Amino acid sequence: MKSEGFDLGRFSEPAMLILVSLAGGEKHGYAMMEDIEAFGGTRLGPGTLYGALARLEKQGLIEPVPSDDRRRPYRLTGAGSTALREQLSGLRAFAATGLGRLVAA
Repeated sequence: MKSEGFDLGRFSEPAMLILVSLAGGEKHGYAMMEDIEAFGGTRLGPGTLYGALARLEKQGLIEPVPSDDRRRPYRLTGAGSTALREQLSGLRAFAATGLGRLVAA
Protein backbone atom coordinates (compact mmCIF):
# COMPACT_ATOMS: atom_id res chain seq x y z
CA MET A 1 0.00 0.00 0.00
CA LYS A 2 2.22 2.71 -1.30
CA SER A 3 1.04 6.30 -1.15
CA GLU A 4 1.47 8.16 -4.38
CA GLY A 5 4.73 10.06 -4.18
CA PHE A 6 5.73 8.53 -0.84
CA ASP A 7 7.60 5.32 -0.22
CA LEU A 8 7.68 4.37 3.44
CA GLY A 9 10.15 1.67 2.48
CA ARG A 10 10.87 -1.76 3.72
CA PHE A 11 10.58 -0.60 7.33
CA SER A 12 7.03 0.63 6.84
CA GLU A 13 5.79 -0.64 10.19
CA PRO A 14 8.14 1.53 12.28
CA ALA A 15 7.45 4.45 9.93
CA MET A 16 3.69 4.06 10.35
CA LEU A 17 4.02 3.77 14.13
CA ILE A 18 6.09 6.97 14.22
CA LEU A 19 3.66 8.86 11.99
CA VAL A 20 0.71 7.78 14.14
CA SER A 21 2.58 8.83 17.27
CA LEU A 22 3.39 12.26 15.83
CA ALA A 23 -0.22 12.69 14.69
CA GLY A 24 -0.92 13.14 18.41
CA GLY A 25 1.53 16.04 18.66
CA GLU A 26 5.23 16.87 18.74
CA LYS A 27 7.46 14.35 20.50
CA HIS A 28 11.12 13.55 21.02
CA GLY A 29 12.51 10.04 20.54
CA TYR A 30 11.94 8.63 24.02
CA ALA A 31 8.39 10.02 24.16
CA MET A 32 7.67 8.38 20.79
CA MET A 33 9.00 5.04 22.04
CA GLU A 34 6.75 5.25 25.10
CA ASP A 35 3.71 6.33 23.06
CA ILE A 36 4.22 3.60 20.45
CA GLU A 37 4.53 0.99 23.17
CA ALA A 38 1.30 2.24 24.78
CA PHE A 39 -0.87 2.29 21.64
CA GLY A 40 0.92 -0.26 19.45
CA GLY A 41 2.05 -2.83 21.96
CA THR A 42 5.58 -2.84 20.57
CA ARG A 43 8.79 -1.16 21.63
CA LEU A 44 11.04 0.22 18.91
CA GLY A 45 14.71 0.05 19.68
CA PRO A 46 16.78 3.23 19.33
CA GLY A 47 18.43 2.06 16.10
CA THR A 48 15.09 1.28 14.48
CA LEU A 49 13.50 4.50 15.74
CA TYR A 50 16.26 6.87 14.73
CA GLY A 51 16.84 5.14 11.39
CA ALA A 52 13.15 5.51 10.55
CA LEU A 53 13.14 9.13 11.78
CA ALA A 54 16.03 9.93 9.43
CA ARG A 55 14.21 8.34 6.46
CA LEU A 56 10.94 10.12 7.27
CA GLU A 57 12.72 13.46 7.64
CA LYS A 58 14.57 12.94 4.35
CA GLN A 59 11.23 12.29 2.64
CA GLY A 60 9.75 15.46 4.12
CA LEU A 61 7.10 13.61 6.13
CA ILE A 62 8.37 14.86 9.49
CA GLU A 63 10.52 17.79 10.59
CA PRO A 64 12.51 18.66 13.70
CA VAL A 65 11.14 21.30 16.04
CA PRO A 66 13.46 23.86 17.65
CA SER A 67 14.30 22.88 21.22
CA ASP A 68 16.10 24.51 24.14
CA ASP A 69 17.54 21.26 25.47
CA ARG A 70 19.40 18.28 24.05
CA ARG A 71 16.22 16.46 23.06
CA ARG A 72 15.15 16.80 19.44
CA PRO A 73 11.37 16.79 19.04
CA TYR A 74 9.69 16.14 15.70
CA ARG A 75 6.32 16.93 14.17
CA LEU A 76 4.36 15.81 11.12
CA THR A 77 4.54 17.97 8.02
CA GLY A 78 1.54 18.52 5.77
CA ALA A 79 2.95 15.84 3.47
CA GLY A 80 3.30 13.51 6.46
CA SER A 81 -0.34 14.00 7.43
CA THR A 82 -1.42 13.28 3.85
CA ALA A 83 0.75 10.16 3.62
CA LEU A 84 -0.53 8.87 6.96
CA ARG A 85 -4.17 9.49 6.01
CA GLU A 86 -3.66 7.62 2.71
CA GLN A 87 -1.92 4.71 4.41
CA LEU A 88 -4.59 4.39 7.10
CA SER A 89 -7.39 4.57 4.53
CA GLY A 90 -5.73 1.77 2.59
CA LEU A 91 -5.40 -0.29 5.75
CA ARG A 92 -9.08 0.28 6.52
CA ALA A 93 -10.05 -1.11 3.09
CA PHE A 94 -7.63 -4.02 3.55
CA ALA A 95 -9.06 -4.86 6.99
CA ALA A 96 -12.66 -4.62 5.73
CA THR A 97 -11.88 -7.04 2.91
CA GLY A 98 -10.18 -9.51 5.24
CA LEU A 99 -12.93 -9.34 7.84
CA GLY A 100 -15.59 -9.71 5.16
CA ARG A 101 -13.91 -12.80 3.82
CA LEU A 102 -13.67 -14.30 7.31
CA VAL A 103 -17.42 -13.81 7.81
CA ALA A 104 -18.10 -15.48 4.46
CA ALA A 105 -15.86 -18.45 5.24
